[in-house]
Amino acid sequence: MMQDPSPHNHHEHETFVDNHQPLTDYQLLTLAIQELLIEKGIVTATAVRETIEAMDARSPALGAKMVVRAWLDSNYKARLLTDCKTAAWELGIDIGSSRVVVVENTPQVHNVIVCTLCSCYPRMILGLPPDWYKNKAYRSRVVREPRAVIAEFGTIIPDHVEIRVHDSTAEMRYLVLPQRPEGTEELDEEALVSWVTRDSMIGVSFPKQPNLN
Repeated sequence: MMQDPSPHNHHEHETFVDNHQPLTDYQLLTLAIQELLIEKGIVTATAVRETIEAMDARSPALGAKMVVRAWLDSNYKARLLTDCKTAAWELGIDIGSSRVVVVENTPQVHNVIVCTLCSCYPRMILGLPPDWYKNKAYRSRVVREPRAVIAEFGTIIPDHVEIRVHDSTAEMRYLVLPQRPEGTEELDEEALVSWVTRDSMIGVSFPKQPNLN
């Protein structure tokens, strides 16, 4: 079982990390295919490295940009919820070949994302997944007791709000469209982007005012 982080410190997710976790079957298969493609001359090691570096350069700021545009433009939000890939292209964002489904938080429903098999994750718009997302405890527990797991991140979901857990796959990833915080009506698009955190787009936290210190 995961150790409970302090409710006053939302950054203690390192307690979720599995030390020396062996590679999964999917990771081993990926490495084998990569080596085979290089050996056959279909791709080069340099091309593989450059692709990985390009993916690693992605950050949650891309997803945040999409979220904020949806907050400010209801027509864009409708397109984002219907066709994430096309909506992303409108902002110059390439989400790759995987299908990304956007799920909207409302006063009645709160969404949270997991990958129970490995760590499938919308890297093209959120960057690298956090260690706790890949941890076995999170992957198994959030499906069974999502309200309790989310609370360990310091996020309390009222009992009357339904929690929906979305299980990502290699073919389908998810992005949470969080609710816009109250009191941000006067903020412009640039300022709002800083409120949207990676964790809020996974569904374990709410958007929050950035620490300016």
